[in-house]
Amino acid sequence: MDVITALRATGDDFDRMIADLDDTAWSLPTPSPGWTVKHQVAHLTAIFGMAGLAAGDGDRFRAMLAGLSADFDANVAGAMAPHLALDTTALVERWQQTKSSAIGALAAVPADTVVPWLVNPLPPSVLAGAGMMELFGHGQDVADALGVHREWDDRLGYLVGFAVRTKDFGYLARGEEPPAEEFRFEITAPSGARWEYGPEDAAQRVTGSAEDFCLLVTRRRHHADLDVQAEGEVATRWLEIAQAYRGPAGKGRRPGQFALSKLD
Repeated sequence: MDVITALRATGDDFDRMIADLDDTAWSLPTPSPGWTVKHQVAHLTAIFGMAGLAAGDGDRFRAMLAGLSADFDANVAGAMAPHLALDTTALVERWQQTKSSAIGALAAVPADTVVPWLVNPLPPSVLAGAGMMELFGHGQDVADALGVHREWDDRLGYLVGFAVRTKDFGYLARGEEPPAEEFRFEITAPSGARWEYGPEDAAQRVTGSAEDFCLLVTRRRHHADLDVQAEGEVATRWLEIAQAYRGPAGKGRRPGQFALSKLD
């Protein structure tokens, strides 16, 4: 399974989760303060709209980017506003059309080129990995609001790889200098396979299950509630600040806020 196929499958899973929701369900609060289920779908629509524009028309994307303010939260709210203004039926239609268009645009970009993005240009495969991260994180918020348990397969490998690539984002979000020490990641796939990154003899090590690792790097669970362990002082600190996205870290989740996934 390539990353585009994985992204499409993850989007389809998300669509099944929000299919046939009534007004009460759309208005449920999610663990992200102030955001309902509808806010989460509006945000994903905005993000995938940006990705589709970046992949399909780089000049228009760069012009849009130049018009953003320095206020991150204001930019997020502004991007969501036109989608939140829709009724839920129209929002679902727009989301599905936007998602399909974005994935198609990413699939059409030659693998050896880059796509403009918010900070640096990215290969289309990496931007697709970022889409996996968005769907996983915001999809988890929706799942938590609806009381849905999601099942994952080895397509999570693309999100794991993206999170390893973006290991320093947690430091950058806090204005800290990323450490020079190399990390070793040993992550167990849903199939039982082991994905390994970094030198075998690295003193800083992170191990655990793929699903819990993805919950960690999207900050949808506190590290104390996850099957993810660290060896080494630097890696132990990283567990506290890990995130696979740029921008403010947010408060994350509290220890014990949710039922323990692999440790109960």
